[in-house]
Amino acid sequence: MVSQAEPGWVRKRGDHATERFGRRVVPERRGEGPVKMWHVRMGLAAVVSASAAVASAAEANKVAIVDQQAIVERSAVGKKDLESLKEFSASRQKILASDENEIRDLEKELQLLPASTTEAVKTQKQEKFRAKYEAFQKRVQQFQQEIQNRQKELQDSYSKKIGDIAAELAQKQGYVAVIDKGNEAFLRIAVYAAPAIDLTDQVVKEMDRRYK
Repeated sequence: MVSQAEPGWVRKRGDHATERFGRRVVPERRGEGPVKMWHVRMGLAAVVSASAAVASAAEANKVAIVDQQAIVERSAVGKKDLESLKEFSASRQKILASDENEIRDLEKELQLLPASTTEAVKTQKQEKFRAKYEAFQKRVQQFQQEIQNRQKELQDSYSKKIGDIAAELAQKQGYVAVIDKGNEAFLRIAVYAAPAIDLTDQVVKEMDRRYK
């Protein structure tokens, strides 16, 4: 969450010195980022149901699994889209870093004002700093929303692509349902599954064939 607190100098301490703008406005936790967030979203993807019409009574409990995260990471189109998302996020971070440096320069300029500086000049520079800071905070929120929207678009797109392919494979092979294997870092849905019922490799192969 991006802090919305105002910089310390806004809360005046007498007529002169300001508090440092000494914290990152856009913190990033280790291991997080758009791709990591995408993994979490994929872990929340809905269960893919296949038609039971092709299954005999003796096969009523025949269920397969897929690893949706692995499919996105290993398929050619998935790699391409994840890299695109990563580059998009990096471009936004670069812009924010530039803005933050400018804000730090403005803060330093305020701190180094000579004692002879008039109140009018001080106020003018403080207002310039405040305006730049507020614009920066709005841009942070804007970029976060843009990234979240792209993540949601990818999630919806791949849930449908994987779901469609998994359903087709299930119908051909007599499975009554296909469930997501899950993610150990978030939620593992299938505690154990025999390799023979794992359709992940087949889905990756079909993704590469269908979405070149």
